[in-house]
Amino acid sequence: MAAARIKKGDKVIVLSGKDKGKTGTVSLAMPKDGKVVVDGVNIATRHRKPTQANPQGGLERVAAPLHISKVAHVTADGKPTRVRFETQDGKKVRVAVKTGEKIDG
Repeated sequence: MAAARIKKGDKVIVLSGKDKGKTGTVSLAMPKDGKVVVDGVNIATRHRKPTQANPQGGLERVAAPLHISKVAHVTADGKPTRVRFETQDGKKVRVAVKTGEKIDG
């Protein structure tokens, strides 16, 4: 299995689709499916019937998963960048290709 280039908590930008250009934080990463859920992006609306747990029912808006290829890491200046892996001090770290800065501490 390949190493995760995008993980939970990463700040990403959407590269294509109806939400192109929007940025957000990854709230859920699904590496086996190759998908991520980004807060405030790709919002799906579900019509819910009233139930005992939710007597009101109505519209439920939920962030739906995006394919991992549709998002990219965001640099400090807000531009997308690819991610490369380097070994520093015997540890494998993620590095932004455009800026060369370390992504994880």
